[in-house]
Amino acid sequence: MKLKLHDRVDPKIRIKYRKLGKERVWGIAHSDGLIEIDPSIKGKKHLEIIIHEILHLLWFEASEEEIERKSIILTKALWKENYRRVEINEDLPLQDGTI
Repeated sequence: MKLKLHDRVDPKIRIKYRKLGKERVWGIAHSDGLIEIDPSIKGKKHLEIIIHEILHLLWFEASEEEIERKSIILTKALWKENYRRVEINEDLPLQDGTI
C-alpha cells in the first residue's frame, strides 16, 4: 500500500507527558498535533512510541499495523545508529533552517 504524506506542510507537533494507564496505551496522537506519551516508558520503547505517534499524524490514513511496522523499522535503524535521548541544548538548525 502506498501511503500519501499528510498535506499539512508544518504540523505543529507537541509532546506532553502524562500517565496513560487508564487508557491502556503508551501514546496517543491527537489530530491537532498533540502527542501524549506515558512518562513511565524509557529508552528504546520511548523512541518507538514517539515515532509511532508522529507517523499517525503524518499518515493518518495508514492502518495501525502499517504504522506499527514502520515505527519498528525506524526505531531499530535509529537505535542501531546509537540514537539515545540526551538533554543538551544544541541550537543547530534542521535541514529546512528551523531550530
